[in-house]
Amino acid sequence: MSYKTDISGLQNAWPFWLSLTFLPMIPLAIWLGSWWLLLIPLYTWGLFAVLDMLSGLNLENADPETPEVQLFWYKLVTLIWLPIQLLIVFGSIYVATHYGLSTGEKLGLMFGVGVSSGTVGINYSHELMHQKNRLERWLGDGLLAMVLYSHFRSEHLLVHHSYVGTPRDPVTARYNEGFHRFFPRVLIGCYRSALRAEAAMLARKGLPAWHPSNPFLRYFSLQLLALMLAWLVGGWAGVGLFAMQAFVAIWQLELVNYVEHYGLTRKHLGGGKYEPVMPRHSWNSAHRFSNYLLINLQRHSDHHYKPNRRFPLLQNHSGDAAPQLPQGYPVMTALAMVPPLWRRRMNPKVRRWRAMYYPEIVDWEAYKTARNPMPKGAS
Repeated sequence: MSYKTDISGLQNAWPFWLSLTFLPMIPLAIWLGSWWLLLIPLYTWGLFAVLDMLSGLNLENADPETPEVQLFWYKLVTLIWLPIQLLIVFGSIYVATHYGLSTGEKLGLMFGVGVSSGTVGINYSHELMHQKNRLERWLGDGLLAMVLYSHFRSEHLLVHHSYVGTPRDPVTARYNEGFHRFFPRVLIGCYRSALRAEAAMLARKGLPAWHPSNPFLRYFSLQLLALMLAWLVGGWAGVGLFAMQAFVAIWQLELVNYVEHYGLTRKHLGGGKYEPVMPRHSWNSAHRFSNYLLINLQRHSDHHYKPNRRFPLLQNHSGDAAPQLPQGYPVMTALAMVPPLWRRRMNPKVRRWRAMYYPEIVDWEAYKTARNPMPKGAS
């Protein structure tokens, strides 16, 4: 890598380093105290929603054949986030349990930390888990352990990408399903489907479900280590605060999952088989600044179409190839928390999507009842 290429890569990649602004913001919110602790979620949802409106859409696409060596500065922000998140999470627990914060301030602080862990930490773990490099996968596992959601890796790679847009995918939000029904269903369904998927992989190798190579053993160990560290830093109060930020992070993740595929389905071809995954099976968003913060997660249509692409190479798909969200994730996830408003905004879009791609299916309720998505004996 030449010096010129190195500097050029840094200049192009720096907007995706906006997550580092959480580092000064969290100490600032702690120092100011009281209602200032709401600065973290307001920054994440409010400021980036405003920046999206002011900056418009980013429709430019990088060359998908860009050599790996030119992506160093893009990858680096995901590689360094594990120690940063360790400092944010456990440093906040230490401050909350040793510096006389009120109960409200402790809860407000850990809510903000959970927003950081979910918005950035889980998102970066998602990028890392898709890579073949063992170091990156381990870093992704470490980030997920800090939110007690390690099984997300197994569920995402083995279930979600294979069965997105079908009844076998717990993460695909059904048409008319409100988030408050979706959330408990997905918490249980994802864990079960991840367990079954790993057991099935081992069975195909002639190994028992709890063979030492089952990654759930690693997941349990890493999560136990994270809980022990929380106890060492802040005692049982620290464990409780750690669990709170983990829950907030998981809630953030599943809000995003809800938005990404709401109401979209793949056509059933018979015999339990479905059409291939296409860009039209995920909602796309080209909003500029939220894509910077979320390292192009909103280009989700291309991620499912080409799962192995690193985030700087994900392509934006236009409205004739993929359904478009009216706003970026900060606004859409807030809207999802109010199901009547969500359905009023999104259901017409789902109906137009159905008419555009599957005009032959006139009665979708009858179609759902008539198809046989799961052959007898399937899990």
